[in-house]
Formats: sequence, C-alpha cells, structure tokens
Amino acid sequence: MPGAGSLMAGRVSGYGQFAVGVAGLILTTVFGVRFIGWYVQHWSSFFGPEADSIGMLPEMWRHVRWALLGIAVFGVGWLWSLGTGLLLVREAKAEKAAPPPLK
Repeated sequence: MPGAGSLMAGRVSGYGQFAVGVAGLILTTVFGVRFIGWYVQHWSSFFGPEADSIGMLPEMWRHVRWALLGIAVFGVGWLWSLGTGLLLVREAKAEKAAPPPLK
C-alpha cells in the first residue's frame, strides 16, 4: 500500500501517499465492479451472432474510463511512494558512508 513504508520511516508524506492510494483503490473497485456488471449485461453485443465489437467501443470506453482513472490515481500514489523509498535508501547510504567523527 502506498505510504506504508514512508510512514514506518517517519515521513509525513506517507499520509498523502496513503490517501492517494486508498482513493485510487476505491475508485478502481467501485467503477470496476460497475464495468464488469455492464460488460456481463452486454456480453451478446461483443460475442453474439450479430456482434459489433468495434461499434461497442465508444460505449465501452464510457463505462471503463472511471475504473482506469482509479488505476492511474493508485499509480500516482505508488510512484510517489517509490520516489520517497528511493530517497530514503540514498539517505541511508550517505549516512553509512560518512566516517565517524574523531574524538
């Protein structure tokens, strides 16, 4: 889940990452289930004897676009958390590479 590692590392940005990830997950789930229901209802339009799959593409797009938006929103949260994770790794390497202070 985006933001979980950032929160464990003590980064406040983890809350935003988590919120974006949850929003994307909710959008994908709600509109994905609606799209699956629509697709099952219109199965014969795609695979029936008089099917016009190409003609159904505009209507299909109207039903699937919100689920795809949810996937994109989740991806933004994931990429944001990936950037934070890479930054944390770089900071950890820099701290490890620094010589200890002389006493």
